[in-house]
Amino acid sequence: MTILESLSSRALSAPPSGIIEVVQYARGREGLIPLWAGEGDLPSPDFINKAASDALMAGETFYTWQRGIPEMREALADFYRRHFQVSLPIDHFSVTSSGMHAITLCVQAVTAPGDELIYLTPTWPNIVSAVGIGGATPVPLELDFVDGGFKVDINKLEALITPRTKALFINTPSNPTGWTATKQDLADILFVARKHDLWIIADEIYALYHYAGGRAPSFFDVMEEGDRILFANSFSKNWSMTGWRVGWIVGPAEIGNVIGNLIQYSSSGLAQFMQRGAVVALNQGDDFVRKNIERATISRDILCDTLISTNRVETRKPDGALYAFLKVDGITDSRAAAFDIVDKTLVGLAPGTAFGPGGAPFLRACFLRDPNQIREAAGRLADYILKL
Repeated sequence: MTILESLSSRALSAPPSGIIEVVQYARGREGLIPLWAGEGDLPSPDFINKAASDALMAGETFYTWQRGIPEMREALADFYRRHFQVSLPIDHFSVTSSGMHAITLCVQAVTAPGDELIYLTPTWPNIVSAVGIGGATPVPLELDFVDGGFKVDINKLEALITPRTKALFINTPSNPTGWTATKQDLADILFVARKHDLWIIADEIYALYHYAGGRAPSFFDVMEEGDRILFANSFSKNWSMTGWRVGWIVGPAEIGNVIGNLIQYSSSGLAQFMQRGAVVALNQGDDFVRKNIERATISRDILCDTLISTNRVETRKPDGALYAFLKVDGITDSRAAAFDIVDKTLVGLAPGTAFGPGGAPFLRACFLRDPNQIREAAGRLADYILKL
């Protein structure tokens, strides 16, 4: 038996990322415009960095609260009062070491080996892998692609439920599709979850990136006390803090100690000096978030208008999130196309094959970047598409 063969089946089943594959192929090329990853081009702002730096230099480097320092959890409660119009005590909040960590802990909390979790696809691939590595079975429900946009069919969702189903994973606004659930969609999904006694894991990381104005509809708008919903979120997108790896969970107070135990045995808590930066982001960062959203709106319009005008791209301006999900006439293998586009245009896109069932014909572009850079990338892509 080789060293590799001696590893656990769970570890060996973790697939390579189809996004990272393209990144590693092209990283560092001069003149490259990278639209493949879900992050913008702005670094974390100075007022957030300074708070973390000051705390670090003040010696806040010791073990800390497993579920987050009280100031951090109170700042999260204030954030939800402002943006979601809900008042929750801090025992509903747990701080995690990234949004991915939050998702993993939510999956661990509500599923066991042999259970099933239904998710909407195309989707961010890490979600599916987190479920599979944990021993549960991810069950895909393909969103319907209609007139350049996506819709969820509630009847198809309910038809997938079996006695082994324990949870639904709902990401809205969606990465990569931009699909944004209506309030009625969320009410219908919640009705199904209640009917079958299921948990919902709600990934609402892009809730503030809602281009119709205001935040996107949330399960907070339709839920009642006692509903089994866990919210996973992250500081990455709103405050340009992708590299910080800071996230959080909102859930019923009754399971707070369970979440705390899962944190203890996975990360043992987020560094306190990093939490100081996150507190300032929550308390003082609304204007920064607003500017990020304004920037994304301009860049979304530039990218989508340019590509739609070729009459070779089937897509719509997304209602939410940070991505254009592009179905290009003449491209049938998006993985091969992503490498070819890098070579011929120096624009980095993520292949739709990385996003699971329903994603193969598409390419994903993240538009949270300088509008001038997006204009250049859109022009290069349009020229490429018109030559196919």
